[in-house]
Amino acid sequence: MKELLFRVADNCMAESIAGLFDRTAWEQVIGCRRFEFDNRVGSGDIKVASGRNDPGLFSEGCELVRPFFGEYRRVVMIVDEAWEGSPGAAAIEARLRDHLLRAGWSSDDILPLAVCPEVDVWLWSDSPHSATALGWPSWAELRPALERGGWIEPGQPKPDRPKEAADWALKHCGHKARRSAALYRQVASRASIKRCEDSALKRLMNALRAWFPAEAA
Repeated sequence: MKELLFRVADNCMAESIAGLFDRTAWEQVIGCRRFEFDNRVGSGDIKVASGRNDPGLFSEGCELVRPFFGEYRRVVMIVDEAWEGSPGAAAIEARLRDHLLRAGWSSDDILPLAVCPEVDVWLWSDSPHSATALGWPSWAELRPALERGGWIEPGQPKPDRPKEAADWALKHCGHKARRSAALYRQVASRASIKRCEDSALKRLMNALRAWFPAEAA
């Protein structure tokens, strides 16, 4: 049986997870033991709810994940909080949890996550890799520009509107790059997890450590 399935709402989310496992020693970065994981999107252990996105996974999660019961020991289901008609993070996670339990998994083997406000928040940390991925030479240059543009307040760790702020940063970086799923993978494969303050990402890391505890030295 395979160890872990990610069922996620869109490609940006999928590539973010894939990027984490692109690292040579990802188990050391996470703080868990190494386990078998195929980080190919679609054909591997990361499945996208193509065409359904956040509302579809929220409403149809049980049907979308049930075919994988018996193939995977554990499953993580991830949806953004911010979408039209969203009932909020708590209600989203309660619904995802119900989907996973009805599909057959036990409560110990599931993690329903709502990323607040959306997975674009994972692009943002004070890591130099976040800045360079967004086309800027350094965070020291990007941060003041974001403040001047009204995207982030002094002392605030990341923008309130992370997707729009990323689009603005890419547009004003000097060569007008575009936001793509590849960008999320690039940041996730390089930026420091310890510098990311997102609660959903922290909960994911904690779950992986609990499910796959690091071997004693």
